[in-house]
Amino acid sequence: MNSSPIRGIRRKKSLLSEVKVLVVGAPNVGKSALTVRYLTKRYIGEYDHQTENRYKHEAMINGEPVIFEILDTCPKNENDLLSGDLIQWADGFVLVYSILDRISFDYIRRFRRHITQYRSTNPTGIRSGDSVNVPCVLLANKADMVHLRQVTTEEGEVAGREMECYFAEVAAAEQVSSVADAFTELGRQVDAFRRRKPTSSGGGGGGGGGGSGSGSSLLDRMLLGTRSGASIGSIRAYARGKSDSALPKDCH
Repeated sequence: MNSSPIRGIRRKKSLLSEVKVLVVGAPNVGKSALTVRYLTKRYIGEYDHQTENRYKHEAMINGEPVIFEILDTCPKNENDLLSGDLIQWADGFVLVYSILDRISFDYIRRFRRHITQYRSTNPTGIRSGDSVNVPCVLLANKADMVHLRQVTTEEGEVAGREMECYFAEVAAAEQVSSVADAFTELGRQVDAFRRRKPTSSGGGGGGGGGGSGSGSSLLDRMLLGTRSGASIGSIRAYARGKSDSALPKDCH
């Protein structure tokens, strides 16, 4: 008989390792589309994304069950590099830019330096000598729209080497396996990092549970129903209980 790996994961739920992932990028690069592609294998092209969305997803990494806790961030603008608390919370980072938007590429390069600077000076973070070992993957999204390209593949590859990140050009609208490969690679990096530093503690959980905002997007209806905490299959998702109407719409 074939056994379901997801069922096996659920049976061992109390023993699961957790990997906290921050999905980062400037507004409108497709962070939400990539995240939902990974979670559901489906593509949704429009979002009313006004605050962070948080998801939990069960997966296998190196043959071991893992729970990904994924925070899909929503920066206010291209100058918002997110708080040190979020950087400290994360075990690994999915760094996303759009090949159609050079400003988004510059944002990610600045954000990677921001991670290094924060963690090299924070006593509970990664020491300066180890800052290059921050687990991260670099994804160039919208690769299906090469006729509008502003950032070349070669520039992305150079940035990946400079950041010491796994790099891939992907298209959330068309690809599933390459997006999943990136999250799997990040999980492997986090696992390797923890094995090198066995005394590191897991870090605190994300803030606040609570209900979802008053609005109900297509993504909310598809994954969550109209209430936070609902589940479909192996995906459990919940949003912060706070809605900030000052945040821009469509910063996915």
